[in-house]
Amino acid sequence: MMMKRSMAMLALLACGYVAPARALDCSQSPLNHDEKRLLGGTENLCQSYAGNVVLVVNTASHCGYTPQYEGLEKLYNNYRSKGFVILGFPSNEFLQEWDDEQDIAKFCSANYGVSFPMYSKTKVLGGDADPFYKDLRAATGERPTWNFNKYLIGRDGKVLARFGSDVKPDSPQLLEAIDAEITKTVSPEQTAAPVVAPLPAP
Repeated sequence: MMMKRSMAMLALLACGYVAPARALDCSQSPLNHDEKRLLGGTENLCQSYAGNVVLVVNTASHCGYTPQYEGLEKLYNNYRSKGFVILGFPSNEFLQEWDDEQDIAKFCSANYGVSFPMYSKTKVLGGDADPFYKDLRAATGERPTWNFNKYLIGRDGKVLARFGSDVKPDSPQLLEAIDAEITKTVSPEQTAAPVVAPLPAP
């Protein structure tokens, strides 16, 4: 019986099976916010992604840093099987994003093939900032200073660091921080989190 189970698991691994990430106690997580997905649907970030290593990025379509979408997509595809996810939050705080969310979705898909989760256009600065971004700022003491600011959240749900726009997705300092966190294990009492859904088709 054990031999059959072992053979079955080997077959699953050969087909790219990845054990699900583990979810944390959402009441204690800065991810515990409901956010609207780009083009519709709302999800609780903690219920969907806690237990993963999470990179949160405020994005824009008409910025000098916009080509970072390509690097972010590569980073996501390289690490997603290890329990890593990127959450993209389009923002017009710096006046470089489309007005229409359909245009944002089309731009991301057509130009960069973005498949990591993207959310509705979001305020990331000031008193009327999205509550999630208020929590990120409170945890790090730093707000986004431009588009493609990056916050890294660990498997335990704690905000680890903020990286500025000039820190590229393939920069050694970001990769080292992600690698260090990915190698950490998740406690047995945590429960399985849902599979990450791709960006909806425009």
